[in-house]
Amino acid sequence: MRVIVHTGKGGVGKTSISAATALRCAELGLKTIVISTDTAHSLGDAYDKEIGPEPVLLAPNLWAQEIDARYSMDKYWGKVQTYMAALFSRQGVEDVVAEEVTILPGLEEGASLLWINEYFSQNEYDVLIVDAAPTAETIRLLSLPDVTRWWLERFLRLTRGIKVVKDTVKSVRNVFSRKQQSEDEEDADAWDQVEKLFDMLEGVRQLLTNPEFASMRLVVNPERMVIKETQRTYTYLNLYGYATDAVLVNRLIPEQVTDPFFDGWKQRQKTNLQFVTEAFGGLPVLTAPMFGEEMGGLEGLRRLADTLYGDKDPSQRLFDGQTHRIEKVDNATDGTRYVMHVPLGFASKDNMDLYRSRDEITLRVGPYRRNIVLPAALHDLELEAKFEAPNLHVRFFKADDTTRKNGK
Repeated sequence: MRVIVHTGKGGVGKTSISAATALRCAELGLKTIVISTDTAHSLGDAYDKEIGPEPVLLAPNLWAQEIDARYSMDKYWGKVQTYMAALFSRQGVEDVVAEEVTILPGLEEGASLLWINEYFSQNEYDVLIVDAAPTAETIRLLSLPDVTRWWLERFLRLTRGIKVVKDTVKSVRNVFSRKQQSEDEEDADAWDQVEKLFDMLEGVRQLLTNPEFASMRLVVNPERMVIKETQRTYTYLNLYGYATDAVLVNRLIPEQVTDPFFDGWKQRQKTNLQFVTEAFGGLPVLTAPMFGEEMGGLEGLRRLADTLYGDKDPSQRLFDGQTHRIEKVDNATDGTRYVMHVPLGFASKDNMDLYRSRDEITLRVGPYRRNIVLPAALHDLELEAKFEAPNLHVRFFKADDTTRKNGK
């Protein structure tokens, strides 16, 4: 199964593009499901159909689903929550309070991604399209395992007296099996669900970071503020190993619009479109115009898919390379914290410049320029760049490192 995640700033048209992409895949004969992870669902509005928390058949080969956070919480966490709420209640905590404090932090945001794992495991569909929330659910998921481990450790200290919880729930269950041989059936069932939940979270992370199965696609409007925010999203996706294979630029004013009122706007869009090609390092850029009407219903979405993809199959990988990646370095003897690798093909060191502000690197190779927005963890670090054809390596370290004192 191929998974395609559309993400970007709110209001750029992710839902319409997701719906149109899913329709195109279905009409190519691929069994396709599109899911919306935004709490303010509009996928049903795009198709002009009623959609619920379980898959609904909309057209031949096309299913759609609007993820309901509460429904998903009950599905994946309900048994554990009931068990832990009962423990708190027996200690005198009011039932309503007990229910609230036993909600696993971050699961409401990450529950939609558990559905991805389920569909992938069932192998029932050929293509899964994700209409992600403006806050980029895929990035939120990255912190979910750490947050839940922190929460689980403290909860277990309260209810079990366990002092240390290791990296995974499996290790928790091993501790339990050694020290709590008399666990009752209800207790065992609850922790079975915890283990299953963590296995699913790990599974979906592995799936979404495997470019053979999953692609991230960035949806933007040709506006500088939108592009800059999407750059930050793209940088974090690179940082965590998510493969981005295209940028989809939506709502370009068509050339046939000749009213002078739009001349300045069209020129700014043209400039910003050029900036997109610089900012995302060679990723394919697909464009869709601003239509004279809302793109709703199957016919309207079909028109959008035609202009966006032409004769392309959107289920296929649109880009096989990697524009840059950032690796965290642990326990380096020279104080290195992170290294960024930027492939530059046949570039020459003599024809290359690099400029850095606190949160951004500008790289010039010949007449071409690229802007790379840095994640917050790199803002206060010094850098050292080294070109070893065909890659530029940028090392980030603290200013008081010995390498800094040596003048590097």
